[in-house]
Amino acid sequence: MPGPGAAALRVFHLQAGGVSELSDLPSQAPGQGFVWISCTRATLQERLADVQRCLQLLAGQQLVDLHVSDLLNAQLPSRYDYTSQYDLLVFRRLVASQARAAAASAPAASPAVRRSGPPVLRNIDTSPVGFAMFDQVLLSVHPDDCTVRDAYATRLLAAMSTDLREGRLSPTPGSRVPTSPADLMLRVVNLIVDAFLDLRRELSRQLDHWQTELLRPRTRFANWGALLDARLALHELDDVCEDQRSAVQDWTDALETWTPPEGAAALRELDLLKVRSRDVLEHIERVVHHVRRLEQSTETVVQMHFSVQSNRTNDIMRTLTALTAVFLPLNLIAGIFGMNFEFIPLVHKQDGFWWAMGSMTAIAVGLTVFFWRKRYMARTGRD
Repeated sequence: MPGPGAAALRVFHLQAGGVSELSDLPSQAPGQGFVWISCTRATLQERLADVQRCLQLLAGQQLVDLHVSDLLNAQLPSRYDYTSQYDLLVFRRLVASQARAAAASAPAASPAVRRSGPPVLRNIDTSPVGFAMFDQVLLSVHPDDCTVRDAYATRLLAAMSTDLREGRLSPTPGSRVPTSPADLMLRVVNLIVDAFLDLRRELSRQLDHWQTELLRPRTRFANWGALLDARLALHELDDVCEDQRSAVQDWTDALETWTPPEGAAALRELDLLKVRSRDVLEHIERVVHHVRRLEQSTETVVQMHFSVQSNRTNDIMRTLTALTAVFLPLNLIAGIFGMNFEFIPLVHKQDGFWWAMGSMTAIAVGLTVFFWRKRYMARTGRD
C-alpha cells in the first residue's frame, strides 16, 4: 500500500509501447524502458529511506548526502553536478500563484518579500526543481504544488491514450515517448522555460505602458515604487536565467564527453538529446536577451523622462526670464518717476502720465516681439 506521502508521489513506467502509472515505488528494475519517480521535497524528506532503497534496487546506486541536501534545499540556484553513476540538475521554475499564496499563509514559513505594483512582478518568484538521472531511473523533486510535473504527466498520458486507440505511436513530437531519463528531464525543463518565455510578453506589456506614461511631459508619473520593483525584478530574473544557462551549458558540455554508443538507433538518440539540449539552451538565451533588452529600455526611458522634464523646466525658466526682462525697463521707469525730487520732467504736465504709459507700453510690446522672434518665449516641442 502507498505510504503516507504517496499523495505527493507519482511513479511512471515509460517504454516504447506506452506509459503506465504505478501505485507506488517499484521493487525491481523494469525489463524495458525506464522509471520516472516524481515527488515533492516534503515527500522526499519523509520517505527518503524508501526512495534510496528503490534507487539501490533499480540503479544499483543511492544519492549521496550532498545531493540529497541540494534536492531538499528550496533556495538553491540552478546548477549541474555529476557522479560516475548519475547526473544531477537543479533548475529553477516560476512559482505558481496558488503555491505562493499557500507559502505566504503558512505560519511556519519564513516571511516572503512582497512586491508592490502589478501582479506580473510577483510572478517572477522562482523555486527549484531537482533531477537525478540514472541509466534507467529519473528522480525529479518538485515544490509542493507540482504543477510542472502534473502538467507534463497529463500531457504524456493523454497522448498515449490517443496512440493506443490508433494502435501505434504518434509521430508528432508532443506524443513521442521519451526514450531515456535525460530525454524526459529535458522535456520537463523545456516546459519550465516556456513559462519564462510567456512571462516576457507580460513584462513587455507592463513596461511599455510605463514608458508611455514616462514620456508624457504633462503627466506627473507617480509609480516610481512599482518601477523600482520592476527593475529589481528584472535584475533577479536576469540572475535566475544566467544560472539556468550556466547549468544547461554544463549539462550540454557533459553530453559531449559521453562515449558514443554502438548502433545507429542509439547514436541517433544521443544526437537528438544534444539537439534538444541546445534548443533548451537557445530558449534560455532568448529570455536572457529579452530581459537585458527590457533593462536597457527601462533605463533609457527613465533618462528620457528626466530629459523631457528638464527641457520643460528650461522652457518655463526661459519664459519667466523673458517676462522678467520685459518688466525690468518698466520697473526702471516707474522707479525714476517715483523719486522724491521736486522737478522731474513730465510730472507737472497734464499729459505726462499718458506719455509715460505710452512709452512703457511701447517698450513692453517691443521687447515681447523681440523675444518672441528670438524664440525665447516659444516651446521647444509639442507636449
